[in-house]
Amino acid sequence: MKRPAMHRPQSLRGVAAVELALTMIPLLVLTFGVAEYGRAIYTYNAIDKAARDAVRYLTAPPPGSLDPNADASNLVVYGNVQGTGAPLAPGLTTGMVNICNATACPSTHAAVPTGSGAVNLVTVSIVGYTYTSIVTYVAPATLNFNAISVTMGAKL
Repeated sequence: MKRPAMHRPQSLRGVAAVELALTMIPLLVLTFGVAEYGRAIYTYNAIDKAARDAVRYLTAPPPGSLDPNADASNLVVYGNVQGTGAPLAPGLTTGMVNICNATACPSTHAAVPTGSGAVNLVTVSIVGYTYTSIVTYVAPATLNFNAISVTMGAKL
């Protein structure tokens, strides 16, 4: 005696494709969101590191430097003192770099005498940088970074 073949009901065809589509949407949004916020954090860290490099440069500029503040601004934006190449972060300009030292901000950065000389504070700040998102449907179109400031003491 022959058994009849078992057939799937016609109503279940394509269910797996629909389930895949329904689960792929949140997974893709989550993946793009994590990637976009990762890019934002990477950009913030790149700008922060550039500010640290600039303040370190200003604590002991090389003897041949004609304008150490302009060199430090170029170092923040372009990664070199010549000011050549593409900016380290899209939209970053030298106008966003503020430098405070004993000459620019004498009330807050005056030389402080110590037992072995004097220490001059130098601060490099990046103010007004706006991060622009690529994937605007997942993350906000723009993120305004707060001021990124680094202060270091330079021995006089």
